[in-house]
Amino acid sequence: MAKFYPLFSSSSGNASYIGSRNAGILVDAGASCKKLVNALETNGLQKECVKGIFITHTHSDHTKGLRVLAGKLKVPVYGTEDTLKVLEHDGQIPAGVETVSVETGAIECGGCEVLAFPTMHDAPGSCGYRIHTEDDKFCAVCTDLGVVTPAVRNAVTGCDMVLLEANYDMEMLRRGPYPPELKRRILSEYGHLSNNDSASFAAELVQNGTTRLLLGHLSPHNNTQQLAAQAVLDGLRNFTQGMDYLLGIAPVETQGGAVIF
Repeated sequence: MAKFYPLFSSSSGNASYIGSRNAGILVDAGASCKKLVNALETNGLQKECVKGIFITHTHSDHTKGLRVLAGKLKVPVYGTEDTLKVLEHDGQIPAGVETVSVETGAIECGGCEVLAFPTMHDAPGSCGYRIHTEDDKFCAVCTDLGVVTPAVRNAVTGCDMVLLEANYDMEMLRRGPYPPELKRRILSEYGHLSNNDSASFAAELVQNGTTRLLLGHLSPHNNTQQLAAQAVLDGLRNFTQGMDYLLGIAPVETQGGAVIF
């Protein structure tokens, strides 16, 4: 049975494993190789179960462990063509490691069928992933959105489980210590999704059959777990938690635990 393991999730580092104890995929590698391997082992997973590394975009909180981990595992690295070009230019792809564009359609890897969808974010070729598992379930990694576009909506709607960005609380961001330029970037359509925007999209997803929601990529400076959860619960007030859906928060760093969907 395939499960979703949120290994790291925050503005400091992001990585998720989707699959079984025998084979699966890693989406993003935003922690050191040592920390990624330790996180897998904390969940009873050996590093050899990772059959491919899918990168959403080139920011360091999604790629910082890629070069060492890919070199150790010798598994393909997947991404959009623009993402792969930047990673290769920056020396993030070790010699001998295969790179595969995700823009040719669905890709089979680690018992999963993976389909990329474009996201609005300030990185070339930024994308999310919709994953069809071998037990005929669908999940999605849907963070660093900026805004929910029709492409995102079409790709994610109908998934059984979604890791959904809830990056910031509007008031915390406005009143916080970030310089104006950084605040404008975060608020822009190329930035991140707010709690309220996440809540609106969550309601759409549950209306269309999503039963597991995991909020992720929370900013440690501009958000709290309580604010994110409450905003989404408010957005889901027409549904019943525990009957229509289950809501969780992806941990900053796993202590063990998976989402079954």
